[in-house]
Amino acid sequence: MNLAQTALRLREQMCSFLGNLPVCKTARRFAMEALYGIQQSQSLMLSRIARALNEPIALIKTENRLSRQAARKGLAETVGDFVINQGASRIGAQTLLVIDPSDITKPYAEKMEYLARVRDGSAGEISNGYWLCQVVGVECGGHEIVPLANRLWSQKAPDFRSENAQILSCVSAVARRVGQGKGIWVMDRGGDRMNLFRAFLRMRLNFIMRLVGTRDLICQGRKRLAVEIAADCPLPYAETIWREKEDGTEKAIKLEFGYREVRLPGFERPLWLLVVKGFGEKPLMILTTVALRKKRDVLWWVIEAYLTRWRIEETLRFAKQSYELEDVRVLSYQSLKNMMAMALLAMYFSMVFLGQQTKLAILCHHALKAAKRLFGIPDFRYYAIADGIRAILAGRQRPVFDFTSPPINDSEPDMLDLYGSWIT
Repeated sequence: MNLAQTALRLREQMCSFLGNLPVCKTARRFAMEALYGIQQSQSLMLSRIARALNEPIALIKTENRLSRQAARKGLAETVGDFVINQGASRIGAQTLLVIDPSDITKPYAEKMEYLARVRDGSAGEISNGYWLCQVVGVECGGHEIVPLANRLWSQKAPDFRSENAQILSCVSAVARRVGQGKGIWVMDRGGDRMNLFRAFLRMRLNFIMRLVGTRDLICQGRKRLAVEIAADCPLPYAETIWREKEDGTEKAIKLEFGYREVRLPGFERPLWLLVVKGFGEKPLMILTTVALRKKRDVLWWVIEAYLTRWRIEETLRFAKQSYELEDVRVLSYQSLKNMMAMALLAMYFSMVFLGQQTKLAILCHHALKAAKRLFGIPDFRYYAIADGIRAILAGRQRPVFDFTSPPINDSEPDMLDLYGSWIT
C-alpha cells in the first residue's frame, strides 16, 4: 500500500472515529477538520489547520470559519464525554487512572480571555497562561496509554470555583462513565488535600496518593502525623531497581518498604500507609485504599503503580510537543477549551483508535516507517506515530470527508452528573 492509499485510509478511519460524535452536522465537520488539520500540521494554530485543509478559497475565509466554529458553546464538554465513552471499555478494576495537573504558558499574550498567572513547571517560574488537568488510563507497568481528559481552566474565569472543583470535575466525568468499581486513581503530592480525600471516599473511589507527610492519620487508635508513622514503620521487604541517569548509565537503588493500617480523621473506611525508603533522604509515603497485607507482591504492586505515574508525565510532553499545545492562539476562553478538546481527540485517535483493530495495524506500520528520525524509533513510540501521520498526510489533495452516521441534534440533553454533589 503506497502513501496515497494510506492517507485515504487514515481519512476513512477519522470519519469512522467521529461518525458517532453526538453533535450537529456543522460541529461534526469542524471536529473532523480540526482532527485532520492537527494531525497533518501537528499544531493547534487555526492558520496551520486551514492550510492543511487546502480548500479552493482564500485562506482567510477558511480560517474565519474555523474560528467561528472553535467558539461553539458546549463543544469541549461534549467532545470530552465522547472520548471518555470511547475509552471506558478499556478501563478495568485495576487500571490506573492518573491525574496530571499541568499548565500551558503564554508569556507574551495580552488579549487572551481570562489570562491568569500559572507556575511554569518546566522553568519553575510564574508566567501568564492557563491550567490543564489531564487524566489518562494505563495498566500497572504497562505501556499502552488511554487519554481520557484534557481540560483547560483559569482562576479568573467567572465559572471558576476552586482548583479542587476543577480536578474533581474531571474525576467525576470519568468515574460516572467507566462505572462503579473501575479504576484506581493515582496522583502525586498535589493530591494530598483533605477536600480531595473527602470526595474520593464519599464517592467510594479507590486511590493511590503520595503524601507530603504533614497529614494527620489515625494509626493504632492514635492521631499522628504521617511522617511520624513512617519513621517507626517496620520495613521488612527489600527490592533493587535500576534507574537510568542523565549520562545514560544506570544506578542501582535499593528500596526497603513496609506498611501500616491507618484511617483519616472523621472516616471509618480503612486505609493503608505504604512507606518506601531509598528514593531520597525522606521516605516515600503513599496513602491507598488498596488493601495491603504481609505479602511482598501486594506491596510491590502498589509501588509499581505509583512509579507508573512518573512515566505518564511523558504523555503531556507528547501532547505539548507533537501538537504544540502552548502555541494555541485563539483569543476567547471558550475557544481555548474547545481546542484543548480537539487536541484530546487527536491524542486518542493516534494513541488508541489507530491500533484498535487488526486491520489498522498496517497504518501504524506505515506511520512508524514514514517518520523521518535520525536515530530510529524511540521507546515512546507515540512521537513517531504522530510524525508518521503528518508525513503521510502532508502534501495531499483537499481531503473529502464522508460521514455515514446521521447527525444528532444539538439540543440532546447531557448525561446526569451522578457525582456532581461531591465537587466542592
